[in-house]
Amino acid sequence: MAQAAAPARAKLLLAFAAVYLIWGSTYLAIRFAIETVPPFLVGGFRFIIAGSLMYAFLRMRGVARPTGAHWRSAFIIGPLLLTGGNGGIVWSEQFVPSGMVALMVASVPLWMLLLAWLRGGSPPSGREWLGVAMGLFGVSMLVSLGGAQAAGGVSPLAGLVMLCSTLSWSVGSMFAREAPLPSSPLLASAMEMLIGGAGMLLIALLRGEFTQLASSSVSMRSALSIVYLAGFGSIIAFSAYKWLLSRVSPALVGTYAFVNPVVAVALGWAFASEALTSRTLLAMAVIVGAVVMISLKPRHLVLVDPAE
Repeated sequence: MAQAAAPARAKLLLAFAAVYLIWGSTYLAIRFAIETVPPFLVGGFRFIIAGSLMYAFLRMRGVARPTGAHWRSAFIIGPLLLTGGNGGIVWSEQFVPSGMVALMVASVPLWMLLLAWLRGGSPPSGREWLGVAMGLFGVSMLVSLGGAQAAGGVSPLAGLVMLCSTLSWSVGSMFAREAPLPSSPLLASAMEMLIGGAGMLLIALLRGEFTQLASSSVSMRSALSIVYLAGFGSIIAFSAYKWLLSRVSPALVGTYAFVNPVVAVALGWAFASEALTSRTLLAMAVIVGAVVMISLKPRHLVLVDPAE
């Protein structure tokens, strides 16, 4: 019994490490990727690569072919989660430090709580309303009317884009809970990555990003970052997340929502020379505290990080 428990405990620790550290590091990887590759091409390449590999692997393993109804759901969820949700995050990192983007993304649980209530769920408790108020206050601390990033602020336009992205992600997550999808969560995710990635490539085409890419030199750091995002962020960490959901309580898995921003801020400061001001640290404490207050209840579990 004791010998069997040790490997199981080790697997749990490795899975949590993947969800905490890899997803927390994806914000820095996005920043490195968009240094020489336009943002929507970064997202498009990443999700097309990850979705194709996952889909092919699962079908080869004998997972049933998705039906037409499954694909119709993917055509709704993919654009909401990835094209709109992740796309806005990647675009924002052109102007906002990666750690600060992660803090703004931590507002997702606030949206999930309010959307669940508006859809007829039970009203938020007093503690949850306090969490919403704290979260909004923390976000407002980051948004600078002057747009002075040096002072730890975010321009109103970038803040608006990130809030819209987190709302898009939250709406897609809520829809995915009831939409007809394959019994294999990994296959459903692969389909959503393919559709969402295609949507990002379409936006890249309309924005002229393919022309920009052709006339620029892609650095090795950007190329490796895209590979890291596809392989580690979208495949390994996501698979670990799904495995954890089948082994431990959703509330415990959901703790990544307030660990990832801390990891992202620390990595941005350590490896990208991002400013770590007292304003940012205070906002991080307020936002993470708000997420803790809301996310510890299983019914408000956040479904995956927009940076994945």
